[in-house]
Amino acid sequence: MLKIALLDDYVGLALEAADWSPLQGRAEITVFDHHLDAAEAADALQPFDVICTIRERMSLPASLLEHLPNLKLITIIGDSLPNLNMAAASEHGVTVCGSRTSEAERARTFNATPELTWGLMLATVRHIGEEHHHMRSGGWQSTVGLILHGRTLGLLGLGRIGKRMAQYAQAFGMDVIAWSQNLKAEDAEAVGVRRVEKDELFQQADVISIHLKLSDRSRGLVAAREFGLMKPEAYLINTSRGPIVEEADLIAALRENRIAGAGLDVFDHEPLPDDHPFRTLPNATLTPHLGYFTRETMRAFYGDTAEAVIAFADGKPIRVLNAPLGGAAM
Repeated sequence: MLKIALLDDYVGLALEAADWSPLQGRAEITVFDHHLDAAEAADALQPFDVICTIRERMSLPASLLEHLPNLKLITIIGDSLPNLNMAAASEHGVTVCGSRTSEAERARTFNATPELTWGLMLATVRHIGEEHHHMRSGGWQSTVGLILHGRTLGLLGLGRIGKRMAQYAQAFGMDVIAWSQNLKAEDAEAVGVRRVEKDELFQQADVISIHLKLSDRSRGLVAAREFGLMKPEAYLINTSRGPIVEEADLIAALRENRIAGAGLDVFDHEPLPDDHPFRTLPNATLTPHLGYFTRETMRAFYGDTAEAVIAFADGKPIRVLNAPLGGAAM
């Protein structure tokens, strides 16, 4: 009887989003609807043979894996997980299986993040969250919003999501500029975007939206210097990864009203601690990492996860990403 842990299922979708019936009578599934910190995880996950993760929600360092003697399988979304120590998993004989990463699979859920980003941008510049709270509390108008038409959107990154954001902005009548380390002027022009230097982007944009992958090059890319270049009435939107922005510098910029506000879906530490300063800043609009989180996306994620666990239970693991001790990658 396999003991399976479905981690970080905050809204209780895991069991209904996929068909787990082939495991009936062969496995015991436990759903964790809250995040386990390092101390909790070492104790709570000890009995399990299988751990199923959702993106980067759960960190699996070597220090945790060595406390999980029964662990045989970890499933992840995609073909890599930055906060999983793959070498340690292999050394402990733990198989790691990924999900489908074909172009067709990515296309199924591609629009989730740009749609959320545009909604967060509108909510931020029109103070929708704050006004909603006032209405719930019996109040009425208390803020003044910004019209996006005729304004400039600055995109940090013009990849697939950045290009979709450019389309949305053009539909709203915005001018679009972009910068990234590898962006060429002709590639930007091909989608109706003007390539500028990094400093120009921060100086000219009325709204800056981040669409870069987290890497050594992008970590801390937006800091006090960049906030100093921004217009006082400009906004920052981040639905990419928290550490791309120096958190302490952003908090200072918001507290001192050096920029008008920020819309944030991602953070250095997730879930965001209860006492985090972002929770009390009136010019910060917050969502709990909803960029990819839709019914369609989660059906795809959990469908792939269930498929991988069932295959492993049948002795025929699929999409194996490592070479566990005593086995071989497939």
